Amino acid sequence: MMNHLRKLSFLFMMLLTIPAAALAQNADESPKRNDFAQVVNRLSERAGYFGSDNLISNELSYQHVMGKLARMNVSGGVYLGVGPDQSYTYIAQIKPKIALMIDIRRDAMLQHLMFKSLFMMSRSRIEYLSMLFARPLPKDYKKWADRPIRDLVDYFDRTPLDPKLAEKNKEEMNKKIATFGLTLSPRDIETINEIYEAFSTDCLEVRYTIRDRPTGRFFPAYRDILLEKDLDGRYRNYLANEADFLVIKNMHDRNQIIPITGDLAGQKAIRAVGEFLREIGEKVSAFYVSNVEFYLWRQESMQRWVDNLKSLPIDDRSVIIRSYFNYAYYTSVHPQTIENHFSVQILQTIDSLIKDFDAGGYSSYYELSTKRSLELK
Repeated sequence: MMNHLRKLSFLFMMLLTIPAAALAQNADESPKRNDFAQVVNRLSERAGYFGSDNLISNELSYQHVMGKLARMNVSGGVYLGVGPDQSYTYIAQIKPKIALMIDIRRDAMLQHLMFKSLFMMSRSRIEYLSMLFARPLPKDYKKWADRPIRDLVDYFDRTPLDPKLAEKNKEEMNKKIATFGLTLSPRDIETINEIYEAFSTDCLEVRYTIRDRPTGRFFPAYRDILLEKDLDGRYRNYLANEADFLVIKNMHDRNQIIPITGDLAGQKAIRAVGEFLREIGEKVSAFYVSNVEFYLWRQESMQRWVDNLKSLPIDDRSVIIRSYFNYAYYTSVHPQTIENHFSVQILQTIDSLIKDFDAGGYSSYYELSTKRSLELK
């Protein structure tokens, strides 16, 4: 243990050894704000553009990999992932030592700062959702710890927005974010506030939207995401029970969920992450990439992505979690499609992807998504 700790930077000596009990007693004892900011700045690269507002996931199939991840004993290590809070469901099960949220959009990093502030100011699921949606708490909120997710959804569905609470929460949120040590522009703060207003205004009707064309109600609402189940019929979202919520809260309290701006096929971020993980002696357990590889394929930058993957420390259980969509973009229906789901969640070991590319690669995105995909049932 001591030999391992000697390998860690001062930052992660703090991150990995602060006891949860101490954090629960005094949130101000969490690591210094500049440690968090330094890692964000060190690992980030210049932001790029993506033509959608990914405030929530559009993948109802996101929980379909949960059972397989458990059977493969994908746990601990370091979790990497794109997008908004979908990763929290995977993190709550995998329980990594560190999670790095990597997205080409700076807005994604800013949204994770919003999530972080709300988690740090909340003690429970009901308090967190009350702050996120700017709806007042139920009078007996202290008795809600064991309530099923359906009860929480029903409560916020019938409870109207409190504009005064929204303004109060936004003010407190911005004060908390200011303590994280990051240099944020006025436009950054405005973006965070716009994201918060989307959740507080639309509540459980918040949806993924594409900027260049109307999407209407095509994509699932946040309500649907929260109430989705895994392949065994269980609610597995990180807000489905208090224990999973607390995994995420405690990691945020300890600065162990770190959002960075990065292009999966870019020149800096992924390689900087690889260097950083070697410094702290950790390996990647899971890398959630959504369907980013589809766009990399169209841009002919898959080889750069695979070369970046080679820079990451992995083992034979390190997996990619990717998504495939059965609609206009793709020509074939994925064989692992579950009835009534447009999206398909796929697992592949990272080393098999690298070996396939070294041996000549794939002929199409469909082949990439099917050739080495692990059976989930």
